[in-house]
Amino acid sequence: MTTEQTDPSLTPALPEPELTAAAPEVLANSLSEYLQAWWRRIKNGESGALPVLVGLVAITIFFQAERSAFLTSANLVNLFEEAAIYVVLGAAETFILLLSEIDLSIGYGVGIGGFVIAELIAPPVNFPWWLGIIGGVVAMGSLGLLQGMLITQLGLPSFIVTLGGQLGFLGIMLELANVDPTAVGGVIQVDPTTPIYKLVNNHMSATAGWIALAVCLVLFAAITLGRARSRRAKGLHAPPTGVNLLTIGIVSVVGIVLVYICNSNRSPFSVVRGMPWVIPFVLVIILFYSWLLARTRTGRYVYAVGNNPEAARRAGIKVKWIVTFAFIMSSATAALAGLIYISIQGSMATNIDGGQLVMFAVASAVIGGTTLFGGRGRMVNALLGGVVIATVFNGLALMGVGAAVQDIVTAVVLIAAVSLDAVVRRRAATH
Repeated sequence: MTTEQTDPSLTPALPEPELTAAAPEVLANSLSEYLQAWWRRIKNGESGALPVLVGLVAITIFFQAERSAFLTSANLVNLFEEAAIYVVLGAAETFILLLSEIDLSIGYGVGIGGFVIAELIAPPVNFPWWLGIIGGVVAMGSLGLLQGMLITQLGLPSFIVTLGGQLGFLGIMLELANVDPTAVGGVIQVDPTTPIYKLVNNHMSATAGWIALAVCLVLFAAITLGRARSRRAKGLHAPPTGVNLLTIGIVSVVGIVLVYICNSNRSPFSVVRGMPWVIPFVLVIILFYSWLLARTRTGRYVYAVGNNPEAARRAGIKVKWIVTFAFIMSSATAALAGLIYISIQGSMATNIDGGQLVMFAVASAVIGGTTLFGGRGRMVNALLGGVVIATVFNGLALMGVGAAVQDIVTAVVLIAAVSLDAVVRRRAATH
């Protein structure tokens, strides 16, 4: 018996089970009706990503008023590069938070993934760069599988298992550095000619950026309009055409602005323009994970288990497998964050602060709008949250504020996001 047949609240056509029959895309027959229904949802406490977007705009205005260099193309591209690792770590933690669990180990998972990748592509192994990446992802995915099995098979709390994993992963990382003869002082240098190094430090040409944007927008428009047409042909609800066109328009504007910023000259001494490869790399990860959660049965089951594990179990969902799957994805994604870390640093070292990275992972997901209580959140929340954290750090650094104040401000933003989530949940429960 499938979930879709037994629990109508887990409608397979919707990306998240928390969307009910009152969702604007279900009720609306026109753009105006959609906007009216959307506004009713906001007044009822279902504000979605709106507070994050408003907050991001306010933060940007503040920093631009304080430092005119904030909105320059050079600083914005630097900000995007800084946000990359926060976004990917937030995506990793999102898989776990959707189940109302926690993963405290992914900070040093970044270190293990990074060391495995670096050692596989360096002498004496000399694997191709792509095989090194696969090796790092598989290694971390295996550790995620182990943690998931301990949690599901032995019934251990994820907090305890991943806290132990944090300490164990630190030991594994140090051991990887000790056994590698090329790790001088616990540091493995990465060849600057490899695509791994170039991920952050090189960029595509300006022309290639515009072409890639055009192709992506055409594909996005075709998929969006085609899916709506297909749903209507099957007698299912679909967003009004005006809503789809508005969505395509907004995505197009955001894409054009992004490419324009990246293609602007960023150096007063030479010509430096083009989008860093890490930006499309991160966007592909977010888009793939969004598709995985919204359009696959396994992804919908993640939301179902996060909303009500017992109801999901009775509906025939293999709850233990879903939890294990989430921990595999979290750990494997941490290895991808390790890849970005290597490219930023140009090397892999044992001085990585895994404890701080896991805090940024949770903060990125929660600040972006993913709840700590399970069942509600999207991968785009990690994208928004990661950009918010990078914006705070970048802006405060331009103002000359020290690291201590940066951490305090980030903590305040995180607590505010959690408080807002709690208020929204209580308000929604009363309607």
